[in-house]
Amino acid sequence: MYIKKLKPTKWLLLGFIGYFFSGAAYAERSLADTLLTIKPGIVAVGTYLPKRSPRANFLATGFAVGDGSLIVTNAHVIPATLDEDHLEALSVFYRKNNEEMAVIAKAVAVDKEHDLAILKIKGGLLSPLKLGSANSVREGEQYAFTGFPIGMVLGLYPVTHSGLVSAITPNVIPMINSGQLNEKLHRRLQEPYNVFQLDATAYPGNSGSPLYNPVTGDVIGVINKVFVQESKETVLSKPSGISYAIPVNHVQNILKAKALH
Repeated sequence: MYIKKLKPTKWLLLGFIGYFFSGAAYAERSLADTLLTIKPGIVAVGTYLPKRSPRANFLATGFAVGDGSLIVTNAHVIPATLDEDHLEALSVFYRKNNEEMAVIAKAVAVDKEHDLAILKIKGGLLSPLKLGSANSVREGEQYAFTGFPIGMVLGLYPVTHSGLVSAITPNVIPMINSGQLNEKLHRRLQEPYNVFQLDATAYPGNSGSPLYNPVTGDVIGVINKVFVQESKETVLSKPSGISYAIPVNHVQNILKAKALH
């Protein structure tokens, strides 16, 4: 009787092990499959100047939303001025049918408080990404982000990283002394909002990259900064492995307030 009772348990254990490994394989395939739908909507954000060499200058990453004519990126990457006398223009760059494309863009909404901007491209529609729910995100969950980590160095080929949401924390980094406190930081201390802290390495060109669910592709945040250990010059040689993302509900608020679709 004792042996008979062990047999079902043994089969149950083997079944559980088989389910675990098949589930892991499915999760791995899911990100690969998701990338097929994500990457066509990922763009590089920068400027285009006809007489410059190179003519394109990548500043950050962006991604399409709405009807495909709207691009989400960070506010801090939008140039304060453009050389309009020489026809410099804000632009987005992407690859379609193995060809490099450049499209003129215009900033239609800028939210400096949440470091977000919405661009409108002239001509052509991209494959939009689906915006998910930031409220559903839990610490310890795995997410991915895709973008251009070091600008033009790697070419117009989006790169994907993944990592855990290691903390959901206020967007204020504690100051070592009061001399570091300025008006902007003081305002943040008065009205902080939560951001996603990631145990993944993002680089300056990743600003504006979508942070998304690797299985569904739903965007839950926008990469906007990386913690620097020493100085901006060492961000490539000594990455901290700590990055931050703005929750996607702030993007949704902008789109709704500006009636952008």
